[in-house]
Amino acid sequence: MTVDDQAPADDAPLDGVTSDEDLMLSFRDGDGAAFEQLVSRHKRGLYNFLLRSVHNPSRAEEMLQDVFLRVIRAKDRYQRTARFTTWIYTIARNLCVDESRRQKFRRTLPLEAKRRGSENGLTILEMTDAKQVGTDAASEAPKIRDRVAAAIQNLPDDQREVFVMRQFGGLSFKQIGEAVGAPENTVKSRMRYALEKLRGDLHDMDPRESAESIGSSKPAVAGQKASASG
Repeated sequence: MTVDDQAPADDAPLDGVTSDEDLMLSFRDGDGAAFEQLVSRHKRGLYNFLLRSVHNPSRAEEMLQDVFLRVIRAKDRYQRTARFTTWIYTIARNLCVDESRRQKFRRTLPLEAKRRGSENGLTILEMTDAKQVGTDAASEAPKIRDRVAAAIQNLPDDQREVFVMRQFGGLSFKQIGEAVGAPENTVKSRMRYALEKLRGDLHDMDPRESAESIGSSKPAVAGQKASASG
């Protein structure tokens, strides 16, 4: 069974708001407006997650569309077997893994070209990517947010993945563990190490400034904190 078949679990609505799972069931039954609500709820967190994985706004946008396209294709097979957020972030993460593999393959091409006597060993694709690399922070925020974005990007892959899912996606540690295939305690450790590294890299900054810079890109999640606590 593929990730697209393993869809979402029972989750009671909070404060009268329809749960993601109920919206997905409605969408499965033909309610297009329910799908629009799901997109509205999750597009920002997913985009931030994808962007900090591929470092290219245009590519992140394309992948975001692909995530929701896969949700559409899987709607008839949808059942409550996991939380919607876990399911959709698993889809997004798998796309990131595939994209990383493609990029690693592409990076080997300049080396081959260099061996054949290429002037600079760069493909047109890589030259274009180099000019487009950026983050939402770099395009819309002051220098301090650029600094925070760079620190997040310098995290080890497994720590950055957990940090972004937690901070920008609002996922619980349990959900992240299910998405990345790791025990919850391992996920908490990765988050703790990520926070420690960020504090070290940003030690000369006012803690309030760095926290605000991170939070400014974060969707509102009630009671959510960038901490290593449950």
